[in-house]
Order: sequence, then C-alpha cells, then structure tokens
Amino acid sequence: MKNTILLGLSLTLSAMVATAQEVAYEEYNLDNGLHVILHQDETAPVVTTSVMYHVGGKDRTEGRTGFAHFFEHLLFEGTENIERGDWFKLVSSNGGKNNANTSQDRTYYYEVFPSNNLELGLWMESERLMHPIIDQVGIDTQNEVVKEEKRLRYDNSPYGQLLFTVAENLFEKHPYKDPNIGYMKDLDAATLEDVVAYNKKYYVPNNAVLVVAGDIDISETKKMVEDYFGPIPKGADVVRNYPKETPITTEINAKAYDTNIQIPASIIAYRTPGFTERDAYVLDMISAYLSDGKSSKLYKKMVDDQKQALQVGAYNIAQEDYGMYLVFTLPVGETPLSTLNTEIEEEIAKVRDSLISEKDYQKLQNKFESRFVNANSSVEGIAGSLATYYLLYGDTELINKEIDIYRSVTREEMQKVAKKYLNPNQRVVIDYLPGEGNEQ
Repeated sequence: MKNTILLGLSLTLSAMVATAQEVAYEEYNLDNGLHVILHQDETAPVVTTSVMYHVGGKDRTEGRTGFAHFFEHLLFEGTENIERGDWFKLVSSNGGKNNANTSQDRTYYYEVFPSNNLELGLWMESERLMHPIIDQVGIDTQNEVVKEEKRLRYDNSPYGQLLFTVAENLFEKHPYKDPNIGYMKDLDAATLEDVVAYNKKYYVPNNAVLVVAGDIDISETKKMVEDYFGPIPKGADVVRNYPKETPITTEINAKAYDTNIQIPASIIAYRTPGFTERDAYVLDMISAYLSDGKSSKLYKKMVDDQKQALQVGAYNIAQEDYGMYLVFTLPVGETPLSTLNTEIEEEIAKVRDSLISEKDYQKLQNKFESRFVNANSSVEGIAGSLATYYLLYGDTELINKEIDIYRSVTREEMQKVAKKYLNPNQRVVIDYLPGEGNEQ
C-alpha cells in the first residue's frame, strides 16, 4: 500500500512538472539585431523589463580588466535625458525596483514596475543603450564605488579571495584567470577613450537581448519596443577568440593566505567544460549527489559521522567557456587539511569506480524535478531565465525542456563523466590559510 501511494505521488509530481511549468513566450529580432522576447503573465499587475548584454569580465584586454563590472555601475550614471543621480529616484518614485549584476560572461540590467509603467521601463533601458553619458566625472565617481565594493566584498570579507585563488590556479591563458571585478590598477589606468571604445564595442543592440515579462499586451508592447529600440544603430559584430587552456595532467598544489579568517579551508578544484555541454549537466548532478543536503555523501560522512569538517560542499560553477568544479571544506579542530582531502577523494573515487545506488539516483531525480518546479516561480525569475537561455545557451526553449536533460542522465553517465574530469592528476589542491600573503 505504501509503495502504491508513493508511486501515485510520483506520477502526480511528474504530471505537474510536464504541464504546469510551461512558459509561453514570443521572440523575434529587430532590424538592428536586438533580440526581443515577450512573456505574458496576467496573474499580477507587474512587469519586468530587462536587457542582458553579452559582455562580462572575460571581455577585456590585458591591462584593462574589470571593465564589464565597471560598466554595470557606470551605466546608471545618467543619460542625455536622465540627469546624473536620478536613475534610482525615477524608478522608486514610480513604484518600481531595479538592479544589475555582472558575471564573467554577461551583464544584466532590469526594472520591475507596476504594469502601467511598462513604457517607462522600456524608455529607460533604451536610454541606457542609446544615450548614455560617459564622461570623466562619471568614471571617477564609479571608480571609487568599485574600489569600495572590492574592499567590502573581497578584501575585508572572510574567504573573499577564495574564488579568485581558484581561478588563477585553474587558468593560465583564458581571461577567467582574472577576477570579474578586475584589478584596481587597471581601472585607474583606463582613459576616457578606453571606456568610450568599450561602450561602442559591446553595448550595442546586436550584442543584447531585451525581455519583457508580466502583465502586458503583446501587440502594444511590440509597438513600444519598436518605437524605443528600433532607431538604435546596429554595432559591429563582436568577435571573440580566447586562448584555449592546456589540459591539467599533474596535480597542482598551492597556498593562499587570508587575514580575515581564523579557520583554514581546503579547496579541491577541477577545470570542467562550459555550461552548454551535456557533461556540465552531469556534473551538476554529481555535485548534488556529493553535497546537497545533510543526507548527501560528503556531509553525512565528514560532518555528521566522522566529525572532521564544520562544512563541506561540492559546487559546479557554470561558465560559458570553461566551468570550475570545486569542493570546499572547513576542518573541525586540528583535523589536517590533507585528511579532509583524502576523505573527499575517497567519495569521488566511488563515483568514478562504481554506479551510485538506484535509491540515490531516484533521490537525485526528485531534487532536480523540485528545482525545476520552483525555478520560475516569479515573473522576475522567468525574465532572467529567458534572457540567459537565449543569450548564453543559444536556445530559449531550454526554459521548458532543460529538465529533460537532467531526466535523461543515467547512473552510467555519471560514472563516465566523473572518470573524465574528476581525477587526482587533473585537480588543483589549495590550502587557504589564515595570515598574511607574504608568509608564502
């Protein structure tokens, strides 16, 4: 009877996933190359207007790092028709909210307004694209803002340099080796001409996607999009040709020091494929198997049973060209970092050498079904997903069908991918220690 009930619940969940989460949308291109995606959702009187640009931390030249993140701030300075400092006032005074963020691969701006302010959101984003004011005053102002952010989030934050340390040891040639926020000496050295040229190259309609999602009338929205974005000139095509990394074939050992911590950490990291590759999806499942939740293999073993770790987690950090797969651990008491590394390798070796159990596999599938159900629970979230899937994955329909990729991953495939990427001779092992950097 119990198995019958569980089977019934499983079938019900599968039916919900198959039908209830379908996201309807319409997409097309303007003559200037801007890709437009419209999603109508009348459940609440709100609308998200967002623009994602295909420019991130990796899009730079040597000596000019951090420009994309810098522009995330700079393009709030003002436009020909929005006074300096008025952007956020304009949004809040009209009942909205807005934000932006930058990764190594893209920059994303968005506003959420009551639906009767859709036109305002479209006008503001078209202003950012067509009429930004880029001058020395704005550059100097935002240079100080970025420096303060770096001090707060990275320089003076416990473990704030951890991901930077991983990247600089995993990559030798690719721009991923440098932090997304850049080096402050590069921003200090940047000229007004450098900044203007960067804007002209990357912040063009044919290097972006506009998403409008929420309580909208499709035909009216199309007209407004054409009115505000249609006149913007097309830019030159962006050409990327980043160097390829040589495979890691011998374990790399490194040390890093952080004056903001008292407990050391161990990081084991592997270079993995970009997020559009099927293997990246399999690595997502392996990381969930190893460390997602208190019943996961690493947590139960090292935190609960053996009391060796305060915290342990496996993370598949998705990026466009290469991923970073890392396992992060904090020891209990005097437990040596080498002991933690041995225990971690033991669990990873099990994935390489044998199939995970059918019970664990079904548990994983349930986790990913649940993630899918919750992934697009808001119009704001749907807008971000639509932009990401189109611009970075090249397939907008992944918003509806990505779950099918996870469903199709087999236990045998998990073993195969672990054997391909997660071997001791392919890893970087970092001791992340309290203290000053000059102790190296």
